[in-house]
Amino acid sequence: MSTTEAPNPTREVFNQPPPLRDYNLYLENRPLAEAARREGADWAEERLVTLGAEAGGEPLEWGRLANENPPQLKTHDRYGNRIDEVEFHPAWHWLMEMSVKHGTHALPWREPQSGAHAARAALMLSGSAVESGHGCPISMTYAAVPALRKQPEVAEEWVPKLTSLSYDPRVIPSEQKQGALCGMAMTERQGGSDVRSNTTIAKPLNGGGGGAEYEITGHKWFCSAPMCDVFLVLAQTEGGVSCFLLPRFTPDGDRNRFHINRLKDKLGNRSNASSEIELDSAWARMVGEEGRGVPTIIEMVNHTRLDCVLGSAGLVRAAVAEATHHTAHRSAFGKLLIDQPLMQNVLADLCIESEAATLTAMRLARAYDESAGDEEAMLFKRLATAVSKFWICKSAVWIVGEALECFGGNGYVEESGMPRIFRETPLNSIWEGSGNVNALDVLRAMARTPAAVEAFFAELEIASGAEPRLDAYVNEIKQELSDLTDIEVRARRVVERMALALQGSVLVRHGDPAVADAFCASRLAGDHGRSLGTLPAGLDYRTIIERHRPQV
Repeated sequence: MSTTEAPNPTREVFNQPPPLRDYNLYLENRPLAEAARREGADWAEERLVTLGAEAGGEPLEWGRLANENPPQLKTHDRYGNRIDEVEFHPAWHWLMEMSVKHGTHALPWREPQSGAHAARAALMLSGSAVESGHGCPISMTYAAVPALRKQPEVAEEWVPKLTSLSYDPRVIPSEQKQGALCGMAMTERQGGSDVRSNTTIAKPLNGGGGGAEYEITGHKWFCSAPMCDVFLVLAQTEGGVSCFLLPRFTPDGDRNRFHINRLKDKLGNRSNASSEIELDSAWARMVGEEGRGVPTIIEMVNHTRLDCVLGSAGLVRAAVAEATHHTAHRSAFGKLLIDQPLMQNVLADLCIESEAATLTAMRLARAYDESAGDEEAMLFKRLATAVSKFWICKSAVWIVGEALECFGGNGYVEESGMPRIFRETPLNSIWEGSGNVNALDVLRAMARTPAAVEAFFAELEIASGAEPRLDAYVNEIKQELSDLTDIEVRARRVVERMALALQGSVLVRHGDPAVADAFCASRLAGDHGRSLGTLPAGLDYRTIIERHRPQV
């Protein structure tokens, strides 16, 4: 442009927010940092800060690359040999290496001390804000350890590799690797969540029983992360559904008869490979008692359900961080969006949901720390996991959708990152039991273990007397549970109310006072519409928003 040529105003970029990058995902998530210290993870503060700083930089770009370049299935090599391998973009491996080296897959097993599950939960929450897909094998590897310990000799062989801080993506025998990852395959075409209808068969090779060798033949409609080194699977034996550990390689170093038929074309979670597999007399070892496969693998499922809660809370936090950042730098009708009363109502409502989910998830993680030596903590964990999984994972869908709308049309564009977060949110509500499965699981736990109900309400009543609206809400739930007529029909309503009471109790005790007040007024006292952004007037919107907005 010459010095005399007038500038072209259409080429000037203004009223656009700067990228939300290069900030500490842990420290800027103030409710998380407070909860980590409170729930016993203060000893891990340095490593939480370190991961938060690392995750808020280049890994945010890795997440985009891993999803825009999804995994590819290679069933055969160039010579026609069956290999059943999955090829990933390098960004996937960078993400996996980051999470493994920080111990997100293994911290409580490597350092079994007070607050270890809470510390690991804080790692997981920060990682979920970066990219959710790689959290699948991280979560399953973490969750496999308690199930494997049902068979000590199998655990002795595999747990050291599953808890290693070395990430090795090569498809080679585990004996040649320092670290390994674990996947899972339960559901089949004809059964889905009804795993007892599975048709996969396991035949003993040397007498059978726990730890013995079997050959497994059948299919799995969903095999999560088929690139892993080993899998927990369910199969039928003469004694009923049993649990097995099935490696990708047999003890003699040959590829196991584990064949990947196809990868699923999914709504979201596209960086991660989910597959359909066939097992053709594949070699495996039984874990736990014959016929007790479901209770054995439930040890894994409970821990992955915790991670569903953490994953959803992390996605909500990522969406809230982006929405509050965007509106703090974008103007419309003469002033910043964040200063406009109706937008403040929406943002504050979003922030309340994020804090409620985060604090509940971290309280749940502490229950996993305490349950090893405390019967009441174990009972609370049993019920609170299913309750939290139902509500936090389900509500994340519309929370993230509302956060996306704060951007207007910009949020609907892939470059904003919001569509990827939005597509991820339904998964955690489906994985490890959809809403109905978890609601019915709560009813089952209440019927079989009445003491779990007592433990749950004991937790709520820690806040008794501190907030009249919470006290009234808890009493209403007790009255509702006193009549079990049509309880299965009412299961979702009951579990939703239990979840809100738990969130309210945690917020009243530990949350920001402005957030707790707004939660009780809107969620418990009913002064709220059917959409977000319908908080009552007179609440401290500004304080709530600024607590959750990244200060960058």
